[in-house]
Order: sequence, then structure tokens, then C-alpha cells
Amino acid sequence: MIGVAPPAHDPAAPTTASTLPVGSPGTVRGYVTELVRRHRRPFALLVTVNTVAVVASMAGPHLLGGLVERVSEGARDLRLELTAGLFVAALLVQAVFVRQVRLRGAVLGERMLADLREDFLVRSVGLPPGVLERAGTGDLLSRITTDVDRLASAMREAVPQLAIGVVWAVLLLGGLAVTAPPLAPAVLLALPLLVLGCRWYFRRAPSAYRSEAAGYAAVAAALAETVDAGRTVEAHRLGERRIALSDRRIREWTAWERYTLWLRSVLFPVVNLTHTTVLASVLMIGGVFVLRGWIGVGQLTTAALIAQMLVEPIGLVLRWYDELQVAQVSLARLVGVREIEPHAGDSTVVPDGHDVRADGVRFGYRAGVDVLREVSLSVAPGTRLALVGPSGAGKSTLGRLLAGIYGPRGGRVTLGGAELSRMPAEDVRDHVALVNQEHHVFVGSLRDNLLLARPDAADAQLWAALGAVDADGWARALDDGLDTGVGSGGLALTPAQAQQIALARLVLADPHTLVLDEATSLLDPRAARDLERSLSRVLDGRTVIAIAHRLHTAHDADVIAVVENGRISELGSHDQLVEADGAYAALWRSWHG
Repeated sequence: MIGVAPPAHDPAAPTTASTLPVGSPGTVRGYVTELVRRHRRPFALLVTVNTVAVVASMAGPHLLGGLVERVSEGARDLRLELTAGLFVAALLVQAVFVRQVRLRGAVLGERMLADLREDFLVRSVGLPPGVLERAGTGDLLSRITTDVDRLASAMREAVPQLAIGVVWAVLLLGGLAVTAPPLAPAVLLALPLLVLGCRWYFRRAPSAYRSEAAGYAAVAAALAETVDAGRTVEAHRLGERRIALSDRRIREWTAWERYTLWLRSVLFPVVNLTHTTVLASVLMIGGVFVLRGWIGVGQLTTAALIAQMLVEPIGLVLRWYDELQVAQVSLARLVGVREIEPHAGDSTVVPDGHDVRADGVRFGYRAGVDVLREVSLSVAPGTRLALVGPSGAGKSTLGRLLAGIYGPRGGRVTLGGAELSRMPAEDVRDHVALVNQEHHVFVGSLRDNLLLARPDAADAQLWAALGAVDADGWARALDDGLDTGVGSGGLALTPAQAQQIALARLVLADPHTLVLDEATSLLDPRAARDLERSLSRVLDGRTVIAIAHRLHTAHDADVIAVVENGRISELGSHDQLVEADGAYAALWRSWHG
């Protein structure tokens, strides 16, 4: 078949290092098998109820065929009352069981969809934090929104309807073979056409739908990143460049949309032609058989009606199988997280002390490109260390290594002599906490948002944590206090208030080592200064590593590390570094002036 060629660029392949993987066919099959096994009893019940409905639906053709047969034989007693009564009874049985089929199919689909959502959430939350950070906003967002939405239709309708269609078609073929055995092979005349059309389509459809989904993810990523960095885009006059990128992503995505639409525009006429071929072959061959006396007119009538009934289940199977091609791509993207092995860690690796060390650390986000080069640093317990330096120097990356978010490519990062990359992630979080400039307010009450850090905390402890970050004033002014709903649909908090909630969680978590990555950058300078002063009382005695872009944070630190070009160029107190008249002194004069 000749037609539209697929777009030259395939957004789905290869997967870059910054995106989550797409599940392999083996992973998808394994998950589907597991999902069906969980719901095997409802699935078996659905098939049973559907079987009864299909058998009842075949009563009508059988009764009508018998009536035609008696008429052709010249019988005077046609038993119309009995035939009509049986027909009405079969119709009632069919109606009742069809309703049960739809009801049980919808319930089964919703339960399977709920399991899928829960499995994806549990698996994603269990991934190493560094994996999610590298995945990118657009990729993760498209999976948990667009892909789940596409799967919702498949789980609610496609899976149950596909099972119904297969059972329906098999039973109708069986009924045809029993009612008019000589005509059963006539149905097979349309099989080559159907096989060729489906083979042509399904050879191209999966990869095309994968590319379409990846193209949409690229569009979502471009738009989300542009919106998130709107101020930066305006400040650097990147508007035209970002618009051009978005336009290119949209063109690539719509090209795949047009291609998949063209594939369907070829498949559906082939399916319609198959329907016509089935009915025509049964009527023509059956007519010859009747003229030769090999079958009766009643058998031909029954066979023709059953052949006509085959149109619906075959169309149902192909329609929902095509829907499953789209769903399979979304499912592969969702279960792709199963191919990332969660870092279990070694539970026997336990810190002996609270000192933090980095020895000859090298790290990069891409192979062969190091962001940090031979960084060595020692932070004694209770020390307040400030990491300063120009943007892109690697200070935030170093902070994430010291927090155990990433593991170094070379060298070691240790806590109390225990290598952080070898410790279980939950154990690391018990000792070290990272608070960055990104914050999130979850939908729920203010109390629920705080209890995330410490589920067993009493209200007095929650108020104490809010007070520690100067948030108790506005919190107590709320009508419902801790029970006030916040987040989407609730009270809209300012960025400063949201950041205070994040810092209050930190107080409740009570780790002995804190990594603050520009944690107060969303506050105005005066509020940030006040918050940092109140935090200093709360954090007294703890190890604090602060990535700072406001140098007053560095001024208050015990030790300052200046990061330049992936290396620590200066190390010392504020007074020592100013006296040394190096890179930090230049930064201080520029900022202070």
C-alpha cells in the first residue's frame, strides 16, 4: 500500500539520558499479566455473563431460521405464539445480561485503572531522587496526565470490550458451524483481506503511536519550561527562540498525528470491505447450496443472520484493539519506571558520627562532561558552611551530592565515615535533609502538609515548628487554624508562605545535617533575613550547608567555600577570605557596594 510516509524525525527514539525509560514489550506483558491475575475472578465472571448474553442473542436467528424452514416446507402449524414467546424471553435474557456485561466491565476497568495509578505513584515515589530530577518536568507531567487519561478510556472500555468482542465472535462462529456446517468455511474467504489489512496497519501503528506520544511530551516540556522560566525568558529576550522551539515541537507532534490518522483511514475501509465480503460469501455460497439441496432455506437464513451479527464483534475487536495500540504506548511509558531498579542500599552501612566529607569527588550529568572536578571538603558537626560562586559553577550540584541525592562518578561522599551512595535512601533522609528553592503545597489541610514530615506530631509541635519559621502569626489568623484547606481549591498561599511551610517541615523532620539550596530565594530580602535569623536559633548545633546567592548568608557562616568551574577555589571564614582579596572578596565588594 502506498500513502503518507512517516515523519523523518522520531521523537520517541532514542530515549535521552534525561527522560524516564519506556517499558519494553516484556515489561508491559508482565505487568498486564500481573494486573489480570489480580482481577481474575471479576474477569472470569465478565466472560461468563457475556457468554450467556451472546447465546441468548443467537436464539433470534435460530428461531427465525426454523420459522422460514417450516414455511418453505409448507407446514400449516407454524407455532407463531411459541416462537414469539421464546424470542421475547431470549430478548429479555439478553437485555439483562448485556446490562450486567456493561456494568461489570465498567467496574473491572475502573478497578484496574485505580491499580495502575497507584502502582505508578508508589513506584515513582520510590525512585532515587536524582532520577526524578533528571527526568524533566514535561516528560513526567505528560506521563501522569496525558498517558493516564489515554489509559483511562482503555481500562474502562477497551479491555472489557475487547474481551466481550472476542467471546462474542468465537461463539457466533461456533453457532454458525453448528447451525449450517457447510457455510462455516465461507466466512474464511474474507480472512486473507482482514489479515493483510491488519498486518499492514499493526506493523506501522505501534511505533507511530509511540512517536506521537513522545512528540506530545516534547511539546509539554517546551511549554512547561517556558512558563516556569518566564522571567528569565523575558530578561534575556529569549521569547522568539522559545516560540520557535515550541512551534517546531508542535509541527513534529502534529506530523505524527496526521500519520496515525492516515493509518486509520486505510484500516477502517478494509474492515468495512471485510464485513461486506463475509455476508456476500455466505449468501452466494449458501444460495448455491440451497439450490443443490445441500442445506435448507432455514439454515441459510440462520447463517446469514449470524454472519450479519459477526459484523459488530469483529468491528468491536478491531476498534478497541486499535485503541489499545494507543493505550499500549501510554502503558509502556507508565510501566517504564519499573525498569529503573530502586537503589535499595546496604542497611549495614551506618554512620559513625555526623561529620560530612567529600574526597576527590567528580560528577557530571552527561558522560564525559564533569560538572565537579576533584572536589574535597570536610564539614565538622555543627558547622555552618556556605557555598558561593557564580551561576553554573557547580555549587547546587555539590549540595545535592552532600545531601545524597546523587552519587559521585569518582571519589567518595561520606557521613560519619559511611558512604552516602551505599546507604538506603530512607536512612540518608533520616540524617540529611535537602530544602531547595522549589516548594509545593499539597491539597489538604495545613495540618496534613506539616504532618508529611512527622506523622505522629502533636498540634503543639506543629505550632512550634510554624513559630520557628515565623509562620505562626498568619497561621493563627486563619479561621480554621491548622484545619484550613490549602493548595488547589483551598486557601491560596503566597510563595513566601509556601516556603515557610516547607521550612517548618524541615524543623519537624529534625535531621542533624541540612542542605539549604537557596531556600529563602523566593522571599523578599527583608523577610529572608528575618527568616534566616529565626532559623539560626532553631538550627543551632546542627550542620548546615547553605547554597547562597545572597552573600549575607555567607557572612553569617562559619566557613565559606567558593566554587568556581567545578572546583573549590577558596575556603575560609568571611574575614579571612575578604582579607585574602581573592574571588570571594571581589564578590563581596560587588554585592555590598
